[in-house]
Amino acid sequence: MKETTPSPRLAYTVAEAAKLLSLSRAQIYRLMNQGDIKFVKIGRSRRITTEQLNSFVMLATSHGQLEVIA
Repeated sequence: MKETTPSPRLAYTVAEAAKLLSLSRAQIYRLMNQGDIKFVKIGRSRRITTEQLNSFVMLATSHGQLEVIA
C-alpha cells in the first residue's frame, strides 16, 4: 500500500497562528489590525498563510522588532 505524505497547510486560523508564534490570539488580532501580519479574509473568517507568517517573522527580525537568540 502506497503511503502519502500530508500536503503542507496553506493557511492557519488566528488561534493556530497564535500557537505557532507563541502569542495570544489578541496579540495576533492586534498585529493584523496594525497591518503587521497580512491575512486572507474568507467570508467572516480570517486566515493567515504560511508565507504571510514567514514574511512577518522576517520583517520583524530585520527591523529589530524581534530578537534572534542563538
